[in-house]
Amino acid sequence: MPVLGFGTASNNLQPEVLIEAVLEAIKLGYRHFDTASLYGSEQSLGEAIAQALKLGLVASRDELFITSKLWPNDAHPDLVLPALNKSLGNLQLDYLDLYLIHWPISATPGKLSHFLEEKDQMPMDFKGVWAAMEQAQRRGLTKSIGISNFSTKKTHNLLSFATIPPSVNQVEMSPFWQQKKLRDFCKANGIVVTAFSPLGAIGTSWGTNHVLESKVLNEIAEARGKTVAQVCIRWVYQVGATLAVKSYNKERLKHNMQVFDWELTQEDLDKISQIPQRKMMLREEMVTATGPYKSLDELWDGEY
Repeated sequence: MPVLGFGTASNNLQPEVLIEAVLEAIKLGYRHFDTASLYGSEQSLGEAIAQALKLGLVASRDELFITSKLWPNDAHPDLVLPALNKSLGNLQLDYLDLYLIHWPISATPGKLSHFLEEKDQMPMDFKGVWAAMEQAQRRGLTKSIGISNFSTKKTHNLLSFATIPPSVNQVEMSPFWQQKKLRDFCKANGIVVTAFSPLGAIGTSWGTNHVLESKVLNEIAEARGKTVAQVCIRWVYQVGATLAVKSYNKERLKHNMQVFDWELTQEDLDKISQIPQRKMMLREEMVTATGPYKSLDELWDGEY
């Protein structure tokens, strides 16, 4: 899996804008593209991939790494394979490289929606859903399977019965929410951590400017002759995680790639480790993002 992925989650993004951005990203060297059934970007990403192949920007589909995700409405044992097949149809692909359970909850089957009403939310049948995920991998519909937004406790529970362990756990991670406990646990169990919103999720309903406006990060960026975004991306890479970054600006896409020929010093890392931790997707914002979940302590196991 390429270390740096291109994220496609965005509010009200026009299809032609995403297609153009993906084609530009491929020209710049991006090969990992992250989407989800909920994002509404699968079809546009699929069209961009088709155009890239037609234009010869990549020699074959195998040169790309495509991730998609299972939304709670489809997180039921009998709906996993149909949901995956629908995503494949949207993407015009025969297989995914990685398929993730988007959240550790299920919801009443039906229309995909950001807002999951309390009456529609229910505990996930983890064993049944994961067995279906394993079946998807065995059938070649996806090369790897994984999880997203799973706490250490829920990941540990999944490992207790999984025949095929999750290869990835994609979670919120930035210098302001460093996830050290989860990172250490995942590393010890051979699970790759992928960071989403490493720059603060600006542009989302729950995003913040705190990361890009951080005094500590700005001082480090100035001293290194880099942007704050580059410092954040380099930090994620240097502590051993991968990441998906969202940008549709050509220059920022280019700058985000320029993080592999320099290093943060130990002093830099120490300063970043001392940044007060603040989870961006807070309880109140979780209500906005996924609906009034009955027990956020149950969802996150008290890990905020």
